[in-house]
Amino acid sequence: MKTGLRRTAALRFLVRSLIALSCAGWFAVPSPAWAVYAIAQFGSPKYPPGFKHFDYVNPDAPKGGTLVLSNPDRLTSFDKFNPFTLRGNAAPGIGMLFETLTTNSSDEMATAYCLLADDIRVAPDRLSVTFHINPRARFSNGDPVTAADVKYSFDTLTSRLAAPQFAAYFAEISRAVAVDPATIRFDFRQPNRELPLIAGAMPVFSRKWGMKPDGTRVPFDQLAFEKPIGSGPYLIESYDGGHTITYRRDTSYWGASLPVRIGTDNFDRVTYKLYSDNTARLEAFKAGEYDALVEYVARNWARRDVGKRFDDGELIKREFRQHNGAGMQGYIMNLRRPLFQDLRVRKALDLAFDFQWLNSRLFFGAYTRLQSYFADSDLQATGMPTQGELKLLNPLRAQLDPAVFGPMPVQPDTDPPNSLRANLLKARALLAAAGWTYRNGALRNANGQPFEFDVLEDESSRGAMEPIVAAYARNLAKLGIKANFRAADFALIQKRYETFDFDMTSLRYPGVQVPGVEQVSRFGSKSADEPGSDNMIGLKSPAVDAILHSLVGAQTKEDLVDATHALDRVLMNGYYVVPHWFSTTHRIAYKRELRYPDTLPLYYSAEDWIVTMWWLDPRSRG
Repeated sequence: MKTGLRRTAALRFLVRSLIALSCAGWFAVPSPAWAVYAIAQFGSPKYPPGFKHFDYVNPDAPKGGTLVLSNPDRLTSFDKFNPFTLRGNAAPGIGMLFETLTTNSSDEMATAYCLLADDIRVAPDRLSVTFHINPRARFSNGDPVTAADVKYSFDTLTSRLAAPQFAAYFAEISRAVAVDPATIRFDFRQPNRELPLIAGAMPVFSRKWGMKPDGTRVPFDQLAFEKPIGSGPYLIESYDGGHTITYRRDTSYWGASLPVRIGTDNFDRVTYKLYSDNTARLEAFKAGEYDALVEYVARNWARRDVGKRFDDGELIKREFRQHNGAGMQGYIMNLRRPLFQDLRVRKALDLAFDFQWLNSRLFFGAYTRLQSYFADSDLQATGMPTQGELKLLNPLRAQLDPAVFGPMPVQPDTDPPNSLRANLLKARALLAAAGWTYRNGALRNANGQPFEFDVLEDESSRGAMEPIVAAYARNLAKLGIKANFRAADFALIQKRYETFDFDMTSLRYPGVQVPGVEQVSRFGSKSADEPGSDNMIGLKSPAVDAILHSLVGAQTKEDLVDATHALDRVLMNGYYVVPHWFSTTHRIAYKRELRYPDTLPLYYSAEDWIVTMWWLDPRSRG
């Protein structure tokens, strides 16, 4: 199910590519500085020097045709092309215009291969990384990509003109130095095995983007519909009213013959049509207005993604296995609100959530309950803490709840008869211990204030989310708690998210193969007060900060796993989120004229996979 996924305009296109690249962190560095075509997390990259293409693409995929898609997320309109600034909504698909120095492989964990760069050199002391830029690399205006452009991109993204997530993401990179026109060096504040990959994941754009004919420049944070000057395989062809945009494949794209690009970018044009809500979006698909639908609502997949065109074989439904890791999705409680600051209250709210009823009645048994912030991966903590975890947790014992040192908490079960009633009785006892008692028709604190809060959701997801919130609210009402469903359009919700103006809302932290600095942005104390940050919970915990420091600085895979398990234990025992559910497949409905490679990637987004690696059967073209 797709929920209120947290996305700023600045990170919408980066969320997958940057997280995938930022996951890389542990690679052997010989004593001298060295040059490579790729960096692997462990040992050597899967693909050798001189490899022809990735295994999960069709190198002979025919080029041509138009792919029409709908909203890839909750965005229902756009008001800019610039995806790197905080305000506004960037056009869907805009990431196709930009490239990074390196790119990841989708069938191995945390490996980065040269893209704009053709050589990587990590200093022996690990205090810098140097990239040589491919002399063939060109921007869409024909200019060569230079070190000055890379430096300009870094300086701009880490300035106040860009969304604050970028400064946080690149915080451990002290500066970018243009060594010569084709060589860029990134200096680090301290040795960190993840930083060369973080530097390689930085998007690059031309210094001329926003330059006026008279030589003056439009401030970066004011760039709206000035067409970006990037180096990617597509260009903006046309757009209409913030609801439709068409990209055209650049026939002179400089990187078309690179091994990392063979078999990709097969459509001559890619069009996005944005619909006002999920109902309109689904009906438009069944009417033939666009070509492929990624279905996030289990009820729709079972009951609504049906009809004559499906029966006749014009539309095909299939589930595709993925190994992304589930991450965490759920109703988060905003700790900036006094209502949620008591651990006993948060536990009580968790006990009132009846996942089994929802899965049976609304989800058709399609989901599994989340039990971790790193679910469906070996990063999920289980059982009792290991010695490696205790090495990190014991020095923090005075700051942590004793439960952290016991078995991992298990989410409440309501399968046995009367188990929901038992859960609610436990919740009532916890609330009473926290000073909340039922009187005068409501649960009230010592000052007589009722226990009431809003659950903020996106208007376009009302049809999917309102029944879920209603079921949760019915259970809460039995405790005397009033939970109100509040829906707003995406633009308003984004503004409220940027200022943390909500009580409870749906959130998803995507899974990562190897956690890194993105965890600091999500859970670090400093980010809690930064407008627009990913610390939506508002968590400020010196103990969590200490664990994050160990996680980011981990020197081995074992150290990383121990730190991630320790973080998972502390977060789960904090009950900051009422966990939702996950699936191990992508549900995709598509027109029969579309084709995809025989070999699936392991780690991939369904939308990106369709745009990047599918193609149109030549026999179907008119």
